[in-house]
Amino acid sequence: MAKIQVTIKNVDEDAFSELKAEAARAKLSVGVAISLAIEKWLSESKKPRLSLADWKTIRGGAKTKLLSEQADSIIYG
Repeated sequence: MAKIQVTIKNVDEDAFSELKAEAARAKLSVGVAISLAIEKWLSESKKPRLSLADWKTIRGGAKTKLLSEQADSIIYG
């Protein structure tokens, strides 16, 4: 893996200080810690999201039997 040098603007000072401290505790360089954070963020952003068709229905019981009609009466009067 190639290494690059970057300058990052507008980083929250408190967050960066905390990152440096955590990196030192873990015996990592700040660069390695930031690389790990970037990799984690990218992997989480690629997680598949459920579409509405993937949702499962649940049974609400007798208390929700008329819920749709009650919602319509509130919305439409």
